[in-house]
Formats: sequence, structure tokens, C-alpha cells
Amino acid sequence: MTPDSRDSHYFSENPNGPSKRTEFEILVNGRTIVMQSDAGVFSQRGLDKGTAVLLEAMRRRGAPSIPDGSLLCDIGCGSGAIAITLAVLYPACTVVAVDINERARTLCADNAKSNRLPNIRVISPEQANDTDEYALIWSNPPIRIGKSALHDLLDTWLQRLSPDGHAHLVVNKNLGGDSLAQWLTERGLNTRKLSSSKGFRVLEVDARQ
Repeated sequence: MTPDSRDSHYFSENPNGPSKRTEFEILVNGRTIVMQSDAGVFSQRGLDKGTAVLLEAMRRRGAPSIPDGSLLCDIGCGSGAIAITLAVLYPACTVVAVDINERARTLCADNAKSNRLPNIRVISPEQANDTDEYALIWSNPPIRIGKSALHDLLDTWLQRLSPDGHAHLVVNKNLGGDSLAQWLTERGLNTRKLSSSKGFRVLEVDARQ
């Protein structure tokens, strides 16, 4: 994620600024989804470039087959564009949308409700069940929290992939996309560059064997 100055506290638990909701649309599998974002939440004016690159890359690739009843995850959900896309593509699965930011969680839950997507469960990191296993993780991870914190976050969540699970991450090339891929592979998580567009890498990460 690459916030502008007005997004500068999107990774805080409780943003200080006043709420100022905005509306935008995304298209998922032929369905128009009306979304809201807000001040103090990442990409408050609409769909950010990195998330757009990830969603387009996955649309071109085609949604992988996932067994009904599987758990899917969006780490750092923000207003919920990735979580909602997963929920539309996999209506028989549960999407766990995770964010430290309370305002982001409220937005994601509101967007899920207004778009009639009951298969999204919004949680804070502390509410996660350590025994849950995810068949699929999609994320535009919060690069700006710093390398050490980012590594801790990815270590925690990627170890929760099911044995046959995969993660897809979008990372700005200039903010360490290639070095992150190398670090993940060194951690025992086989990682490939799936695509590259508009200065972003989309990485595919296998579960640790």
C-alpha cells in the first residue's frame, strides 16, 4: 500500500480525523459493487492502484477452484474491495477480512451488508483463530508499517495457509516487491512473480511445506 498524506494514519487502530465517507464502484464477475471509503482509511477516495492491479491480475488468471466451506482471507482489508471480490467469486466460502483500523472494519462490514454479502466476517488481528486454515489469501499488505512489522505480519498469516493453499500479494516494486519475494522464499514459502503492471508486482506464495 502506498498512502498519500491524507491516508497517513490508515494503519492506526483508531484514526483521529473526522469521518468523511466517499463512494466508488468496482466490477466483480459482471456485478457492479457500490463501495464506500472514509478519511483515516487506506485509499479513502476509491480503489487504489495496487489493489486494482491485483484484482485485474486475478481476473485474467481466472479464479482457482476452491472447495465449498473453505476459509479465505484478506489481510489489511481497508474498506473491503478485496474481501468483497472474494465473497462474490466464492459465495459458498467464508471470507475473513482483517484490519487493525477500527474505522476500516466498520466500513468493510457496512459494504458487505449493503451489497448483500453475508459470507464476509470482519475481525481485528487479535480476534483471529490461530487454528483456522485458509485456502486462499489475497492482500495488498501495509508496506508502510516498516519491514520488520511487515515480516511479522506475513509470517503470522501465511503460516495459516492450508497445505494446498496459496496467497496472492501485490507489492510496489519500488517499495521492495522483489526483495520481499526473495525473503518469503528464504522463509520456506515458495514465491513466484505472477505478473507486473504499473509499478506493482503480484506475487503467488505457496503454503510452507
